[in-house]
Amino acid sequence: MKFTRRSFITLATPFALSLPAIAQTPIVAERGRFTDEQLPLAREQLLKQVNAERAAAGLSELKLDDLASSVANEHARDMAAREFLSHWGSDGRKPFQRYGLAGGTAAVQENCSAATDINSVSPARVLNDLRDMHQSMLDEVPPQDGHRKTILDPYHTHVGFGIALNDRSLRLDELYLARYLQIDPMTTEAKPGATVRISGRLLNPSHFINEIDVYYEPLPTPPDINWLRIARSVSFSEDVVRMRPRALPGTVYRDGTRGDFDWDHKGQFHASIKLFRNEPGIYTIVCIVRRVPNDKGFPGAQVCILSK
Repeated sequence: MKFTRRSFITLATPFALSLPAIAQTPIVAERGRFTDEQLPLAREQLLKQVNAERAAAGLSELKLDDLASSVANEHARDMAAREFLSHWGSDGRKPFQRYGLAGGTAAVQENCSAATDINSVSPARVLNDLRDMHQSMLDEVPPQDGHRKTILDPYHTHVGFGIALNDRSLRLDELYLARYLQIDPMTTEAKPGATVRISGRLLNPSHFINEIDVYYEPLPTPPDINWLRIARSVSFSEDVVRMRPRALPGTVYRDGTRGDFDWDHKGQFHASIKLFRNEPGIYTIVCIVRRVPNDKGFPGAQVCILSK
């Protein structure tokens, strides 16, 4: 598909994650160079842009998240320095693993974008390119509209922006968060086969924890750079154990079991999580939330545990 100023490559995924690439060739005169000093301004600009788009769609405003911005920035730098565009990092980690192992506890979705051979590296022109890169994601049309769905996801509450410029190669990484639980401090490392405890509370006690999903993946290895330069989808592993909240006293589930973790009417919960593979890996624990009983469940919190 050709456009007047740029060409795009998109790939939709089960997580509404996709990868547009932007290319420009004309070079123009410039004044100054975009540096990390402009990052706060760039993030403020992108946040206003996102919230204006969400407001137009009747959706809630997002707040800027410092940890998500820091994690996104490291990934943007990684991509810019090694000239690739991927949801995987050069260390082989996926977006939710990068954020979770950095201490994040919200559920994550990621948008990535690249611009190569940009016209100018001046602050004003780079800020304009970042606006255009984000706008290209919003302008997607079905069925290749993964970015747009992520931007306009009604369950998101926060966002972080990572930006990196290497020569004339620009990268933008957006981490969208859904934060519906306060997770108590817990370990982020454990031995294979160990049992870890997760606890916390719903930020809105009228919400429900529908289930807790525990995903396992082997320890990642650094991918070949050519592998990273091929657009591909990303998702959780299929190696998963699903846990249900305990049934009320005197009741059971249809299969006769009573459930796997405890919760109460104040929104507090606690669960014992068995790291079910006796080998090193990364576990991603996802809490599925419902706002009302007939609501479709959605990821409302997430933590990662490194097992080795």
